Amino acid sequence: MTSVRPASKIQDFTPNWPEPPRAPSGAPNILVVLFDDVGFSDFGCYGSPIKTPTIDALAASGLRYSGFHTTAMCSTTRAALLTGRNHHSVGVGCLANFDSGFPGYRGKIAREAGLLPEMLRPHGYRNYMVGKWHVTSLTESGPTGPFDGWPLGRGFDRYYGFMDAETDQFAPELVRDNSVIDAPGGYDDGYHLTADLVDQSIRFIAEHQANAPENPWLVWLALGACHAPHQAPIDIIRSYDPIFEAGWDVERERRLERQKALGLVPPDTRLPPRNEGVRSWGELSADERKVAIRLQSAFAGMLDHADRNLARLESFLEESGLRDDTLILVLSDNGASQEGGPNGFVNAMGPYNRKPEPLAEKLARLDDIGGPDTHSNFPHGWAMASNTPLRRYKQNTHGGGIRDPLVISWPRGIAARGEIRHQFAHASDLTPTLLEVIGVTPPDTIAGIRQQPLEGESFAASFADPDASEREGPQYFEMFGHRGLWRQGWKAVAFHPPGTPFDDDRWELFHLARDFSETEDLAQQEPERLAAMIDEWWAQAERCKVLPLDDRFGPRFAENALRAQGDRKSFVFHAGMGHLPTDVAPDVRSRSYRIEAEIAAPGEGVLLAHGDATSGYSLYLQDGRLHHTLNIGGQITTLSSNGIVAPTVRSLGVDVRQHEGEKTITLLIDGAPAGALKTGAGFAMLISWSGLDIGRDRGSPVGPYASPFEFSGRLKKVTVTMDADQALDGAAVGQAEMARQ
Repeated sequence: MTSVRPASKIQDFTPNWPEPPRAPSGAPNILVVLFDDVGFSDFGCYGSPIKTPTIDALAASGLRYSGFHTTAMCSTTRAALLTGRNHHSVGVGCLANFDSGFPGYRGKIAREAGLLPEMLRPHGYRNYMVGKWHVTSLTESGPTGPFDGWPLGRGFDRYYGFMDAETDQFAPELVRDNSVIDAPGGYDDGYHLTADLVDQSIRFIAEHQANAPENPWLVWLALGACHAPHQAPIDIIRSYDPIFEAGWDVERERRLERQKALGLVPPDTRLPPRNEGVRSWGELSADERKVAIRLQSAFAGMLDHADRNLARLESFLEESGLRDDTLILVLSDNGASQEGGPNGFVNAMGPYNRKPEPLAEKLARLDDIGGPDTHSNFPHGWAMASNTPLRRYKQNTHGGGIRDPLVISWPRGIAARGEIRHQFAHASDLTPTLLEVIGVTPPDTIAGIRQQPLEGESFAASFADPDASEREGPQYFEMFGHRGLWRQGWKAVAFHPPGTPFDDDRWELFHLARDFSETEDLAQQEPERLAAMIDEWWAQAERCKVLPLDDRFGPRFAENALRAQGDRKSFVFHAGMGHLPTDVAPDVRSRSYRIEAEIAAPGEGVLLAHGDATSGYSLYLQDGRLHHTLNIGGQITTLSSNGIVAPTVRSLGVDVRQHEGEKTITLLIDGAPAGALKTGAGFAMLISWSGLDIGRDRGSPVGPYASPFEFSGRLKKVTVTMDADQALDGAAVGQAEMARQ
């Protein structure tokens, strides 16, 4: 018998290589620059005296939109921008900081709602995320994830930024890809997060061009500016003091006049009355004005500084020959913030832990504002000016919360130069617009998961046509019970006082086509129209998972904290572990607890620290003694051991007992008391937005020492044990947590 051998020589085979993904012809690079808490009028090209020449030049080379709308909060707008769907529909009805247990309020974008980078990846795009994420549960932001909601788990190829709503600009909580890292610098050597984020954006693009120049890229640059803490180089901050001396009432008038001259608003646009609770500038004392001006200057300095750094990125695109083929969008995620309260803060961490910040203290720290040991935010009056000529603020569904600047420039693809578009557009419209421009159809499935239909509508036609029709469908709004609906140039809106029945809310009706600033309520003249719009709001709410309505700030945050840690009362941290974000660190607020460090040999340095210079606690050895520092809003109380720590000591700790609002703090050396004090200070609502370190205190130091103050001895582990006596004030916790959003 003879057998036939199969072909075996290489000449008998034909090699085959699969085609790599390719972008549609002419697909542009995309740069999205997303600002945080910047109001409608804050860019120079929208009426502000704040210096933003880079953004103004982009507007002059392209388009400005006067009718762009967001969702009133940061997590929610980001979810809508990235998915092309309404934020409740994708599970981010409120914030990434909690999960209410209802489909619209999971705090994490559903897998059924693909993100823009997930849609672009099969079409040859490389996707880079830089800056603020804040669209996955913060209880999943620790070193074990899960990482499916992190940027690399949602279509981005590289990530450099921070996961939470905010971070210190001089000592940020940084993540590279899926790992927490130290900031590459600090305040003393001139480091600032904005410059770092721009550096990383340039690096990602440069490396992309070196390795895959044939592929287009998406860079999503989400700055910390201008969310609190308002921090910037002090010389820039001080340069704005003279500009704002006239106060917020005059500033609003000036901005509105500029907006009219620019053609952003109709000539007959009126300023609404001052928002509730905002005093006239003339009612402030000289000292109150001095503080308010500097707080506003810190905000302005932060925006100015960001624009200067954007100039470097734009210059890089020009020099590398990429500018003409890059579609740049500059926008804000919501209106200016009301979290600074009526008087503003130099360090918000004090008041949010029940430590008052009287005017005399603010004055004494005037020159610290915007620096490394401050957590400043401006007063309501300046937030109102930022939102000129609109009513209310971030969190609200009136114009001040949801109407925002949008600048678009694309030299090769948009012929317009310096033109304004007045069409209504919504955050959920951004992804459909970009997909149309690129020539990509939204996929039916991603990773085998059937996708929800896009809910936004493309406004790409307006790039070329100033008279392009507005979106056909209605757009609802909801945040913390505040509600609104836009439809064909009309808007129905209800402000909801927390804790009151929703049925008691008073709905207003405005014809935005004639009343840009929502000053003429037509509810009485058009009752049938209003009733129809309210009915439409309820229909949209049911369809998009808005229900049930929930205005319980405090209980939601408090319940989330308790549910995240459950019955867990003990944490063991072994030497060598990295940094823990606040939301996954031991929650020692308003409770009794004990910290015990097991060492193999004494030394100098930090055993455990949680927080930063604005607030936190630390257990450390210095000058041979054991110390425990409690930092409440910058007010430092340090307990030191009675004696020197002997070389034979193997256990160091602190025991904190609470009783009727007072705490007894006892240092422990080998389990024996080594010093005690009683204090009324403690963490009532927040510890810090900065996380926890073992064996060091990186970045901004909690205590009276220079960071990172690494422990020089041999640390084995640190155990934190908490009692079950936690007594959080839900309403106060909610108020404090809202300050970080």
